Formats: sequence, structure tokens, C-alpha cells
Amino acid sequence: MNYIGSKIRLSSWIKDEVIKNIDSNLSEIIFADIFAGTGTIGKIFKPDVKQVISNDLEYYSFVLNQNYIGNHQQIENIDIYIDRLNSLNLIEDGFIYQNYAFGSGSQRIYFSDQNAKKIDTIRLEIEKLKTNISENMYFFLLASLLESADKVANTTSIYGAFLKKIKKTAKRDLILEPANFLQTNNFHQVFNQDANQLIHQISGDVLYLDPPYNQRQYGSNYHILNTIVKYKPFTPKGKTGLPEYNRSKYSQKKEVLDSFEDLIKYAKFRYIFLSYNNEGLMSEIEIKNILSKYGKYSLVSTEYKRFKADNNRKNISKSTFEYLHILKK
Repeated sequence: MNYIGSKIRLSSWIKDEVIKNIDSNLSEIIFADIFAGTGTIGKIFKPDVKQVISNDLEYYSFVLNQNYIGNHQQIENIDIYIDRLNSLNLIEDGFIYQNYAFGSGSQRIYFSDQNAKKIDTIRLEIEKLKTNISENMYFFLLASLLESADKVANTTSIYGAFLKKIKKTAKRDLILEPANFLQTNNFHQVFNQDANQLIHQISGDVLYLDPPYNQRQYGSNYHILNTIVKYKPFTPKGKTGLPEYNRSKYSQKKEVLDSFEDLIKYAKFRYIFLSYNNEGLMSEIEIKNILSKYGKYSLVSTEYKRFKADNNRKNISKSTFEYLHILKK
């Protein structure tokens, strides 16, 4: 999935820096990623560490990470369920079609009429299946629907707004494809909590932090994904059909420094790695001043291509710098 702040291009660099800076083998450590997003960093560490602890405040992220991190053993009959869900007769009055497709009269064009109906049909069928399938299968199917729907969304990678006309990729018929996960021998944990509350409940060796950088709220930018997985009726607000959504303190200038220091203060981890770019609400000096209170501080950085949704904006550089702030407590 295209995702604001995605670490796909940076994941190998981050992993290399973690290995360089810790004094234990990866196989011996508990690795926590508590602003997990789509789970990119957790996935790259999953096969090598003793355990991954994954968390995110957004429910769509929880679903993705329950599949990609939480699921670690083979699930039987995946192909049977995928084929079954792909072959259903489409319903006409589902929530996504009624509120996020043009043909229903909503005036919102997040999906083609056909694809909106298929999302509704598959989502409702997954819920019917819930009592007869394992939790592992349930989250696997939800993750598969999320990623398959995202491929045909009529947006510029985020869901803060829709395009006025259906783009080429959004005209394609939605095909449910399996969200295949990596199998491992070790058990992993996945949470759906505020990171500053969760930090009091967990402990380990390496804590990786990738909080929001700026004022963009993930709850509004990816609200459709939450709507699909929660699938609870509400009255959509405004032109974009927003629900009530989470507002992270890490996206609020007046809150971010206190929230960040609170997180560091109570973290029961030997090593902390913070990903943060040069355009964030917290400055490099502010981060250094906080981390230095709690142990030995160091910093590395790399240049990389910016998230492509920004590329059409005038006077915006096509590259930016990612800083990896390192603390040994």
C-alpha cells in the first residue's frame, strides 16, 4: 500500500543501523514497533527476532498487523475462502456503495459503483463467516480485502479526498487477493492502543518509534480503510464523508514534545530508535535534548525520495532526509 511515511525504501537501512548499534543477536531480542502503520518495519524484523510487539492507534493498521505480524503459522483452506468471496453475487445497498460511490447519489467517488458493491459484499460475508473461522483467518481475510480495495481506490494514495473522475486503475474490477504473511516459529503480539498508554504495559530490548511527523492526521487521511474494517454505520460528514476519527498528539505542535518525552521516560527498553525526518514538528535539537536526558544519544541520517503524493506540489523538493535518533538507556 502507498502510505504516508512508509519505510519500505528505508527498511534495510534501518535494520542495518539497529544491528550496528545493539550488543545482542537479533534472535535474542524483543523488538517493539508501536507506531506500526502498515507494518513494514515489523515485517522486516519478524523472521529474525525473538518476538515482535506491534501497535497502532488506527484500527485498519491493527488489522494489517494482526495478519502480517500476529499470524505466524500456516492457515488451512485460504484458497477456498478467497475463491468463495470472489464469486459472491453483489449486494446493492451496502454502506460503502451508499456513501462512497457516485452511482448511489452520494457524489463521492472513492470507488467505482461495481467495486464499492463488491467491497460491501465481501465485508459482510467475512463477518458472517467470523463465528466459523479462526481469528487468524478472520484478520487474514480482512487484510486481504483492505489491500485489494486499496488497489482500485479512486484517490491519490491517501483518502483525504477523492478524484473528480474515475482514474484508470480504479476502473479495474476488484479481485480479492491473499495478503500472504511470513511464517515463523515465534509468537508475536499486536495491540490497538495509544502508544503512550501501551508503553506502561510492555518491555523489551529494542523500541522502534515512527510517530506522525506533521499535522496530517492518519485517522482522516485513511478513514475509508477504518470504515471498511469496522463496518459500523454512521452519518458521514462533509464532502469527503468523514467519520469521527482519532487525533494523535504527535500531530499537534502544542502536544508533541510533552507526549514524546513521556514516552521515552517510561519506556522499559534498552535501545530506542526514532525515525523522524527534517520536516517534522519536533526539531533535531529538541529531540536530542529530550533523548540525552535518558542515556547515550547518537544520530544517523540518509537522503531518500519523498512520498509520491507530494510530488505534484509546487516548490517541494523531491527528496528529504530521514534521521534515525538512537538512544541507549
